[in-house]
Amino acid sequence: MGNYQNILVGVDGSEEAEKALMKAIGIAVKCEGRLIIAHVIDTRAYASNEHYDHRFIEPLEEKAKELLQACKEKAEQAGVENVQTIIERGSPRAAMSKMIAAAYEADIVVAGATGQNAVERLFLGSVSEAIARKAPCDVLIVRS
Repeated sequence: MGNYQNILVGVDGSEEAEKALMKAIGIAVKCEGRLIIAHVIDTRAYASNEHYDHRFIEPLEEKAKELLQACKEKAEQAGVENVQTIIERGSPRAAMSKMIAAAYEADIVVAGATGQNAVERLFLGSVSEAIARKAPCDVLIVRS
């Protein structure tokens, strides 16, 4: 296994993301690295409304905060000493594969093979597929 110091994992509440989180936790413990847990709120559907009314986004942000807190607690209980959580807005594909990975100098991105949005995956491909193509670092795609 490489010497991964900045391990980025994306979570969306799906079973696949949970498996990716557990794999990322294992890597962070083994490499004594920083675990960066990210959730991207897909605001593309709300883009026209967002400028006028944030009521659409606020419940999604609260749910994201709860999800990330639960993930952080799991990581800390497993022995990860340096855990950081991130909430971003935008396209999960672009955010995970380019922006977050670069901004946090990720050495590896861990992602579930599939996530919550099956319709989008059918037409555009999965987020994990986009990460594998565009990330500036190693990528580990976790399957059930």
